[in-house]
Amino acid sequence: MKNDAPHILLINPWIHDFAAYDVWARPLGLLTLAAILRRHGCRVSYIDCLDRFHPKAPGTDPRARHGRGPYRKTRLPKPRQFPDVPRHFARYGIEPAWFRLDLGQVGRPELILVTSAMTYWYPGVRETVATVRDVFPETPVVLGGTYATLCRNHARSSSGADEIFAGSAEAALLHLVEGYTGWTASPAFNPDQLDTYPFPAFDLQHQIPFVPMLTTRGCPFACAYCAAHLLEPRRLKRSPESVMAELTHWRRRGVTDFVLYDDAFLADPEGHALPVLEAVVRSGLGLRFHTPNAVHIRGITAETARLMFKAGFTTLRLGLETADFENRDLDRKVTAAEFDQAVRCLKRAGFNRRQIGAYLLVGLPGQAPAAIARSIDTVKRAGITPIPAYYAPIPGTALWDRAVAASRYDLAEDPLCTNNAVLPCRREPFDWRWLSELKQQAGGA
Repeated sequence: MKNDAPHILLINPWIHDFAAYDVWARPLGLLTLAAILRRHGCRVSYIDCLDRFHPKAPGTDPRARHGRGPYRKTRLPKPRQFPDVPRHFARYGIEPAWFRLDLGQVGRPELILVTSAMTYWYPGVRETVATVRDVFPETPVVLGGTYATLCRNHARSSSGADEIFAGSAEAALLHLVEGYTGWTASPAFNPDQLDTYPFPAFDLQHQIPFVPMLTTRGCPFACAYCAAHLLEPRRLKRSPESVMAELTHWRRRGVTDFVLYDDAFLADPEGHALPVLEAVVRSGLGLRFHTPNAVHIRGITAETARLMFKAGFTTLRLGLETADFENRDLDRKVTAAEFDQAVRCLKRAGFNRRQIGAYLLVGLPGQAPAAIARSIDTVKRAGITPIPAYYAPIPGTALWDRAVAASRYDLAEDPLCTNNAVLPCRREPFDWRWLSELKQQAGGA
């Protein structure tokens, strides 16, 4: 067996899409793997093809918009699958020449790990892997992440990677490295206990405008439109002490904005969220929290609302999905009374309309425009902001077969056709006027 720890390169790939914007997006899983590898003595390099703060990019303020901002954009030919969509297609992220230069500077790695996000972003993954292959033709490439997990066969035939890894990689990581490099190490953490994990290696970024966090993994729900339970079947929680240690670690390094990536932070308030929030309030660290993944409405009480406000929650998103409470076959997460009560609690705690948004799914199979309009009106009457969330069909979910039957594209043949930007489950051709009217009704969201 090899004694010297290997050099491993981790890469976050480009996005190819009609539109993309950095709404607190970072490859948290990949940077967790980087931290685990470093803990075990590996030499780790990292390249983010989406890096808005690349040294060759024009200078931007990392603190603007609490860390959000536009990606660099390069026009690409529109995929042939979308003749009915009058939109421009683009690569989002750093220039290919910058990527090649970065690859040349890291030195030859012994293993390359590439992550993947949305299933329909695979063309960007494929371009990334092809570039890596050109620079390091002898180095094995392993692809993991969301696309690799949900579309494993497609990824195996289309990505260009040597191996497709499905699911969470932490437990198998050291064995994976051993298989490709011959190097062995005894695990210095327990994959089933989140408190034993090292903090994700955000220091590998050029800038740290915000830090994403997971205080839990997994989701107790199995909503018809969501893949959370497929990507992480287990439900794991961190202790308040572990959460506070990470918050304090990054706060000492100047980070103020933290983004909760939890799928169900408020699913068990007494058993998790309340103790965490109480610890944050006691710390007096002066933090801001954002919840782009949404929080569970049923978990919002007067107490949780009060503590979230005192803890510094600034951008609060509610997972409403639809206000058609009488015909709610997508999930059973909330009733009309629970929604109204949650909004009242949040307002009494001090949150204002601009801070509170409710996600509403748009483009579901068979969804009538009038139903969307009614949901938008319901949210507006509650005094908060409706936020359209455009539906992307996901293989393996309960809604998948209905989506395939409803789509004007062949969803099962090509994940690219599941892109939510084209509203794939509307039978009618893409309609800018209808979409503009919807956005106007929602208040420009």
